[in-house]
Amino acid sequence: MLNAEFRIGEIREMTAGVLNDMIISQKIALQALEACDEKSFEQALIPLKSIDERVEEIDSLILSAFVRFSPEAKDLRELVAFLKITSALQRIATNEKNYMKNMKICNPKSDDGIKLIIKESLAINRCTIQAMTFTIEMIQEVNDKDRLKDLDSKIDVEFSKTDDIYSMIEKNVLQNMHGDHEVDDEQINILKYIRKNLKIIDRLQDIASKLIFARIGGKL
Repeated sequence: MLNAEFRIGEIREMTAGVLNDMIISQKIALQALEACDEKSFEQALIPLKSIDERVEEIDSLILSAFVRFSPEAKDLRELVAFLKITSALQRIATNEKNYMKNMKICNPKSDDGIKLIIKESLAINRCTIQAMTFTIEMIQEVNDKDRLKDLDSKIDVEFSKTDDIYSMIEKNVLQNMHGDHEVDDEQINILKYIRKNLKIIDRLQDIASKLIFARIGGKL
């Protein structure tokens, strides 16, 4: 029998599927950056091509559930949360696309300084992939509140790691430029691209907070 709970189950599954494709995209991009192969970035974009359409489909399911089932209490919180989560997913997809476009600067002809910065920054990408994995687990965990809180904390830890990694990279780059008495615009741009990449895991934190609201309550 079709009811609000069944529809919410579909929404969870589809949302997790979108995030899983984002993980695939991230992993392909990571491999491309490790090899400094700018041609492989096109492959990383493939899993993202249908994200907007899939998010719109999720939104349609959410809105139809509001109209058809008039949900209350927990079901209502869940639907409201996922309506906001889909917006975050679209922004993450945009962040990923822009990041890959900008990081095409990484190619076999790049100088060693650029390659070193990018190599050091890949720890951020690995943390992002891990945080996405935790987010999928949060979507799928509907009963164990302690586990939800634990996964939320793990996402926070991954974010903290990325912030520390970026700060270390930025410090090293600026110190090197200070020692050379010269501003390297290309390295400054790389720092900017890496910094923007941090927005992805920041948005995952936002999704996690929405899931905590949906399952446990509190402020949205």
